Amino acid sequence: MSADAALVKRCLHGEPAAARELVERFQSDVLAVCRRLLAHLHDAEDVAQEVFIRVFRSLNRWDHTRPLRPWVLSIAVNRCRTWIGKRGKGPELADYLHEAPDRRPTDDSAEMVREIRAAVDALRDEYREVFVLFHEQGLAYEQIAETVGRPVGTVKTWLHRARLEVLDRLRGRGLVPADEQNEPSKREAPQTPSVQG
Repeated sequence: MSADAALVKRCLHGEPAAARELVERFQSDVLAVCRRLLAHLHDAEDVAQEVFIRVFRSLNRWDHTRPLRPWVLSIAVNRCRTWIGKRGKGPELADYLHEAPDRRPTDDSAEMVREIRAAVDALRDEYREVFVLFHEQGLAYEQIAETVGRPVGTVKTWLHRARLEVLDRLRGRGLVPADEQNEPSKREAPQTPSVQG
């Protein structure tokens, strides 16, 4: 029996320590995905709580032949989609008005990370989901496909388009030379700087 299956079995038997262990094991990943897809800390925290409620309600339906992490993250992605649908596309309040401005000296890498984050935030929802799951959560194409409920080919297409949109934005901001010929499709997956927040 895998470690995931053993943990789930303990949770299903009502062991509080097992439930705590499951939450502790996945809470940082779930919160990171929610934070990146929702772009607001308070929303992300609320949705992350909903994710774990849904996880515990659905544990008996988890396929023990599959890894637990992609399944948990698929619930996170679906809860984020639902939240976004409820929120609509109307104007949003700034989430960080209470924070003091960053007084640290800026450098090119910090500007690049900010621009990548902004470019990812501007992507269509499904492109942003696969980009975050691949580049920030390190999931393989097959795991992303399972997480978002789409074929691997679709995931690859969305990820390719997301990379091109991010690259176009970076070119538009003058952070990547406009004449650069190395598009993401012509090389291995680019090593995108971490933009976790």
